[in-house]
Amino acid sequence: MKKYLKLFLTYFISIVFLEVVYKTLVLGNTIDLGILYMGLFSLVYALLLSALTITLPKKISNIFMLLVYIFNTILFIGEAMFTYIIGSTFSMYSLHLANQAFDFRKILFEAMGEKWYVILLLLIPLIVFIIVKKHIIYNKELKKSLLYWIPIIFAYIITIIMISFDKTGTFPAYQLYYKEHIPSVTVNKFGLITEFRLDLTRYIFGFEEEVNIDDDIKVITRPDVTNDTVKEITYNKLDLDFESVDEKISSYLSNREASNKNDYTGIFKGKNLIYILGESFNSIAVQENVTPTLYKLVNNGFVFTNYYSPMFMSTSGGEFQFATSLIPTQKTLNNWQKGNVKLSYAVGNVFNGLGYDTFAYHNWTYTYYGRNKTMPTLGFSNFKGCGNGLQKKVNCRIWPPSDIEMMNATIDDYIDKDNFAVYYVTVSGHSSYSFNDNSMAYKNRKLVSDLPYSAPVKSYLATQIELDRALETLLNRLSDAGKLDDTVIVLSGDHYPYKLSLDEINEISTYTRDSLFEVNSSNLILYNSAIETKKIDKLASSVDVLPTILNMFGYDYDSRLLIGTDIMSNHDSLVVFHDNSWITEKGRYNATKDKFIPNEGVTVDSEYVNSISKEVQNRIIASDNLISSNYYKKILQK
Repeated sequence: MKKYLKLFLTYFISIVFLEVVYKTLVLGNTIDLGILYMGLFSLVYALLLSALTITLPKKISNIFMLLVYIFNTILFIGEAMFTYIIGSTFSMYSLHLANQAFDFRKILFEAMGEKWYVILLLLIPLIVFIIVKKHIIYNKELKKSLLYWIPIIFAYIITIIMISFDKTGTFPAYQLYYKEHIPSVTVNKFGLITEFRLDLTRYIFGFEEEVNIDDDIKVITRPDVTNDTVKEITYNKLDLDFESVDEKISSYLSNREASNKNDYTGIFKGKNLIYILGESFNSIAVQENVTPTLYKLVNNGFVFTNYYSPMFMSTSGGEFQFATSLIPTQKTLNNWQKGNVKLSYAVGNVFNGLGYDTFAYHNWTYTYYGRNKTMPTLGFSNFKGCGNGLQKKVNCRIWPPSDIEMMNATIDDYIDKDNFAVYYVTVSGHSSYSFNDNSMAYKNRKLVSDLPYSAPVKSYLATQIELDRALETLLNRLSDAGKLDDTVIVLSGDHYPYKLSLDEINEISTYTRDSLFEVNSSNLILYNSAIETKKIDKLASSVDVLPTILNMFGYDYDSRLLIGTDIMSNHDSLVVFHDNSWITEKGRYNATKDKFIPNEGVTVDSEYVNSISKEVQNRIIASDNLISSNYYKKILQK
């Protein structure tokens, strides 16, 4: 029995050690009550592995134990690197990123170099096992005894009973284990091994979440009031037959509050549109003496002072928010990148319907992130990138290619059209931020050499100078063609420059940023040279851009079918982050730490936090269902 206990303790201690290292150093969380569930599940796994080990012949059991330790090591190190690079917990639905593995190889090696100490710690259990394995010997005489299986059953039953009774709070254990798929919260609650097991079984056997209608927070619009007289309010809402669509989200969508039409409805009707997703663009890149065009565009037109570009799954998630007004998950992105979906309100589809000439360009591989399939879903069947036409005019052999070259190579396609809508996905701002490894940083290095920043920050600014000059080219060409006043330019970043450390970001930021909320703070460019500058203090994020544009162009749409809301409407604001954390006008909530921080002078009760968190999950589930069920095609019948 002593030898069996030694075997069990070796498994148990190694698993708990890996879980604690991952929770504290990788996720940056403290040891909290979640350690109880993590410890219980670690106990169950250790007992199960011990029982399996002693039922095997000695030679096979030694191989089995080694494979277990190798698997655990690879799992935790792989998850750690994925989290550092992508910014979220790995899900099996991320396997569609495998075709991008080669392009991430350099970034992976950089992450491994930066986080070598984490890798070393995660290797310790394997190293210790190799050293002491000859001392871990099971008792052959008892290897078939049921005594070794009884503790497993008992420990598992105790764990499940505790989970079944844990139904209160913002993210109760019962909901996470049986009802909701929130990897970042689940891993913090139950541990990485349990989250991986749940994710794997749900991926294989399927898992469908349902919106919680009963607990759904009602987002109320506030009417404009002038001299005690209530103005007549109309809404961006169509007469849709939700009951005819046999989908579980129909009830949720039909009961959402539509956004109101407002003073900005239709102000850009008939104008042209340039819609730009800026690679790693962030407010720290906007400096009058370094990036004067970005500075001009940010500080003229509509000036947004409280805007966020939340990072979800790197560029793919940022593009999904900006292009669809839906919230991404790894599962949702996987379904989107298959290409078999209709997105009626995406820019290309909307402006195709209005009779515009539409174009889309990206100065990197046209199949990257499945854009050869996703661009047609957005309405851009004539999309050009490196590999399907743009390489003839842009040097795609360097990394990263030039935004200026892309702009110069494409403007003539549309500048003489009567009405055009153009979508650009830039790449010059991509990491890594080194003058030796980044062609754009090297190209513009002299322009940043005298700046008082570290080398990575100067390299980042040098890459953003390329975007700045591309926009300068665009403005000049539009002006020369007499099209500037008739063109609206919209630009949002896909995510913050996550290959800069938080210290490096704060080195150039005008205020100290945290690693969850403010690191995602950014600028939104919404510029037209013919309008007066107006400051917008309302809280907003990437998912709100598309409905804002549809309203400003006077497009007849149903705002209930978009998860984001028109920034100019009276709709309450809600910014959602990758781990189900959120910000409202009343404060901010850290989901993994289950902590709400109210704004100054604001007091809320626990029910407010719970209801907003449930609404966040509802919006995420609805986003997934809108894609997976091809809902737009069904409800709009076009």
